[in-house]
Amino acid sequence: MTFNRRQLLSIGAVGALSACTPASVNSPDTPTSSARPPSAPTKPDWDLLARHVKGTLARPGSSTYDAVRLVQNPRYDDNRPRGVLTVASDRDVATAISFAHDHAVPIVVRSGGHSYPGYSAGGAPGTGFPPSLVIDCRSMSQVSVDGANATIGAGAALAQVYNDLGSAGRGIAGGSCPTVGIAGLAQGGGVGVLVRAHGLTCDAVTAMNVVTADGKSRKVSADDDADLYWALRGGGGGNVGVVTSFTTNTFAAPTVHTFYLTWQLGSAAQVVEAWTDWAPSADPQLWSTMKLLGGATHPSGPTVLISGTWLGPAAELDTQLTGLLDNVPAPATKSTSTKGYLDAMVAYAGCAQIPVSRCHTGAGGSLQRESFAATSHVVLDPLDSGGITDLLDHVEDAQTTTGVLEAGISMDALGGTAGRPAPGDTAFVHRQALMTVQYTATFANGSSAQEPTAYVRRFRRTMLKHWGNHAYVNYADHDVKDPLQAYFGENAARLQSVKKTYDPYDFFAQPQGY
Repeated sequence: MTFNRRQLLSIGAVGALSACTPASVNSPDTPTSSARPPSAPTKPDWDLLARHVKGTLARPGSSTYDAVRLVQNPRYDDNRPRGVLTVASDRDVATAISFAHDHAVPIVVRSGGHSYPGYSAGGAPGTGFPPSLVIDCRSMSQVSVDGANATIGAGAALAQVYNDLGSAGRGIAGGSCPTVGIAGLAQGGGVGVLVRAHGLTCDAVTAMNVVTADGKSRKVSADDDADLYWALRGGGGGNVGVVTSFTTNTFAAPTVHTFYLTWQLGSAAQVVEAWTDWAPSADPQLWSTMKLLGGATHPSGPTVLISGTWLGPAAELDTQLTGLLDNVPAPATKSTSTKGYLDAMVAYAGCAQIPVSRCHTGAGGSLQRESFAATSHVVLDPLDSGGITDLLDHVEDAQTTTGVLEAGISMDALGGTAGRPAPGDTAFVHRQALMTVQYTATFANGSSAQEPTAYVRRFRRTMLKHWGNHAYVNYADHDVKDPLQAYFGENAARLQSVKKTYDPYDFFAQPQGY
């Protein structure tokens, strides 16, 4: 989950301001994959592929290629995939898998197109992928509600999910960025603004349709292909199959009370210490994020921002905030607002002033793609004074880092409902963590990513001695050492076992795959 200061203003100042060692597989009846080993490839007949799918294949030189090849981060605009297949069904996915097998064509899977290392770009330089066939699921975006359950296509973006569920009086816990695809979010775990009250996005998933490397379409759940179901809830996307839809539990759409607080950097040490003591152990109905952001868009110096949600009675919000505010200097800004679930989620997306139908970056959309670099931590222990000093030093460094528009750190509280499952109940292992952390740096589209990338990685490397090497797979980064342990910890061995069963020849290969 990521959102910038503009989005936070839209959220919190509503009414004042307007507005992103392998273990054996547990199930004794898990089927052995019939995925075939690599064979001598033949020359790809792309026209034949196009004729055998209901979706649309775009190839270099075709009229739609330059539009459909793009992902959300412009830093990967030099990608040149061998083709982008906008799939319309599970059968299209199976056809693409068979084609890729026959012709030894590398394949990548795309939902929203937000892969931080650019994996879903299908072959941008520096991403670790050769030019590939992209299986683009974005057209598989239907959302339907049946009582307390919902079926959500893998390509549905969060703005659409929130609109379709909220319009039916239902909700789901998820992130704030409107263009993030549900498939990437849920498969990696899914942190968001209601995570402490309702858990991770993956916790709501009761079943999935997934096409595995043998081309078989499976309906997986706790009762069917249970180990695959386990792996797809927190093990990251695109490693063991192509998920095409999700069945989820939903909850009655709540009233959401939001708050927004700011301080100058001089108060930051006290605020960081107080927030990290308070936020992960607050009432589960309360969630918050703390951001320290600097760079060219902050000419007067970095700013400290805290925003959050409260799902309890409105009259109790101030009481809930006393656990923080009694231990810090008075904030320079404090505002609150009350909205219905749909309006609150749209505000978090930065789309409060535009129709949901235009809350995207594609043709006809009102949002702009933004170049950024990012990496992550998952935090198990609070910072001591030395850790806070190191953190603040790097925030201040954003002011003098060449090419950075806005950069710093975002800390999103965990705990509450998200911390109730055991680490092995789903593939998302970080159940006892205090928070997830993003180090981010935005920069002008078309300019070099070198300095912004160096900034976020330097920041993370400094914090390793305080926070260890834990990281969040949905905020993946090539620079993370021992990524399997960083992302999955004690669950890595079981993930490797599931991979061996369902994709024994590593058809779904990734630079940080298992």
